[in-house]
Amino acid sequence: MAVTKMEKVTLISDKKNQELLLQALQGIHAVEIRDLFQEFESNEWVDFYFPEKMTIDKEKSIFNLSHRLKEIRTAIQFIEHHGDKTQKKSHLKRRELSLQELEKNYSEENFLEKLNEVLSLKEQWEQLVEQRQQLEEEEMRLINWQNLDVSPNNFDSQTTSLIIGTVNAKNAEAFKEEITKIKGIFLEEINASQTTVYFAFIVLRSDEPRVAEIANRYGFIKEDYLYENTPRQQLEVIKENLEVIKKQQKQLSSSLGSCSGYIQEFEWTEEIFLARSEREIIKDRLIHTPYLILIQGWVDREEKQVLTQIIQNVLSVEDVYITFEEPTNKEMAEEVPTKLKNHPIVAPFEMLTEMYSLPKYNEVDPTPWMTPFYLVFFGMMVADIGYGLLMFLGAFLVQKLIVLPREMQRFAKFFEILAVPSIIWGFIYSSFFGMALPKEIFGVRLPFPLLSTTDDVNTILILSVIFGLIQILVGLFIAAKEQIKRKAYIAAVNDGFAWQGILVGIILVLLGTMLIKNQAFVYLGGGLAVISALCILMIPIFQSSSKAKGMAKGAYNLYGLTGYIGDLVSYTRLMALGISGGSIAAAFNMLVAFMPPVARFSVGLLLIVALHALNMFLTLLSAYVHGARLQYVEFFGKFYSGGGRAFNPLKTVEKYVNINHKKK
Repeated sequence: MAVTKMEKVTLISDKKNQELLLQALQGIHAVEIRDLFQEFESNEWVDFYFPEKMTIDKEKSIFNLSHRLKEIRTAIQFIEHHGDKTQKKSHLKRRELSLQELEKNYSEENFLEKLNEVLSLKEQWEQLVEQRQQLEEEEMRLINWQNLDVSPNNFDSQTTSLIIGTVNAKNAEAFKEEITKIKGIFLEEINASQTTVYFAFIVLRSDEPRVAEIANRYGFIKEDYLYENTPRQQLEVIKENLEVIKKQQKQLSSSLGSCSGYIQEFEWTEEIFLARSEREIIKDRLIHTPYLILIQGWVDREEKQVLTQIIQNVLSVEDVYITFEEPTNKEMAEEVPTKLKNHPIVAPFEMLTEMYSLPKYNEVDPTPWMTPFYLVFFGMMVADIGYGLLMFLGAFLVQKLIVLPREMQRFAKFFEILAVPSIIWGFIYSSFFGMALPKEIFGVRLPFPLLSTTDDVNTILILSVIFGLIQILVGLFIAAKEQIKRKAYIAAVNDGFAWQGILVGIILVLLGTMLIKNQAFVYLGGGLAVISALCILMIPIFQSSSKAKGMAKGAYNLYGLTGYIGDLVSYTRLMALGISGGSIAAAFNMLVAFMPPVARFSVGLLLIVALHALNMFLTLLSAYVHGARLQYVEFFGKFYSGGGRAFNPLKTVEKYVNINHKKK
């Protein structure tokens, strides 16, 4: 397969059908809505035919939806955090359904009633929390004064005052000594901590100015006592009030427990509101008139019939005008998005292409060319039957037992496929969790290992380079093929076939001198390499107006041969990582085997599982990263530039459910 061929779809209908049309387009996840007000050549007709088009103020609608979504999330979090712990709080189980199924049973009245109920409980809870915090703060303050057996508010007389306050512990003794020098004053230390001393003293009103001067000098901070009761009495009142609040919170928590069943409904409604938000966001890309609405977008050519059928399911033929047209060359170069479509086995590997860069609309899709090499390389670097089986079973079961989000589905499928070459190479290297396979079973001699990681290291190294050479030759073939498709035949020779000739020629020379010992191979390879090198050297001379510059350019291009040597060396990592992973696994097995029998079958079991889990994680990570690096640097660099814009259809967020228009 390749980059999907796109067509421009135009829809015109009565303004009242706007939501039905947008919902139908959103449910199919197959139409990217064009912005008809962007400055493209293909949009010049808009001002000509619709000079009185209406402007859409979507900000208010988006704000209202965002506010409602915030309330929903707040309600869900409040039920989860503060509801009765004994109540089961179940979330919406992910499943597949159509957008129509998602929205058809939604009741605004029922939803708002339940939402307001939860938000009202939340408001009551917050009031109680605020009251509780205030009482606890008062309690902490009064605890320090609980040894004061009178209330300052009731103790004052016409001639005396009771003053309470605090002094830093460092100044306490000096303050006490200074204040007690005043005749007629009574000072008592009520409480003390490491940093603060709490004082109460009775003073004549006539001496208050003098006392105030001493207090300021020692940093005395006067306390305002606001209660008629003594501190101990007021503490009892506070404790009683706290108990009342705690009981009220328990009652609220119990009431909230009955709302646990609302979580699924709120999540369902959140999905609906998220879908509506996506529709609101794109409304200013459409043309609105007092009576009509016009929508344009890009659609996969193979989805045309499905799109037409979906629209006809919600609107009659008379209610909507629909037409398709091929994109122009200008649109292909500037506007048409890139959508990849490949065989189900190849499709998960599209994420590797996306990580690098999507192809431009008229560029080759490298995914199907890359996939077989990535499979071989990944399997060669993991190369363990046990690790491969765990990968396969884990990915297979998670897909069967759980409806995963789409990206997670693709990721699980990716590793399910990669498990197969990992198992195959595990048989080739004879590795099962780092242990060698038996030489024979029931008297039948087994051929494994086909390649020994200890005895055949050089063979594995040569095999790695051969795989790399094959991939490089394929990359050069694709480069030449793409140039031929553009009718750039000289460039096809210069960028592809000539380099292939040099590499193949060198291989023939090496075969003739080292393996086959045949001079015919040497002459054939040498001649092919020389002719190809002359092509690379001479073509720029004929293309350039300056022969000297052309010669220099050709010589520089030919110097690029050193880069191919570096590329081939990069493929030796296939050997290095494949051998290292198996060797580490074998070392772990040996480590546990040296333990005494009692430890081996107790702590050793846990240890071997942990060590193999670590080695498996590092092996898979290394194979994933280095496999991708070989594609990006050594392979893509030969023929691929990328830079395409990803296809971005009108779709749902799919936070809780997967939308599938085929579900009935």
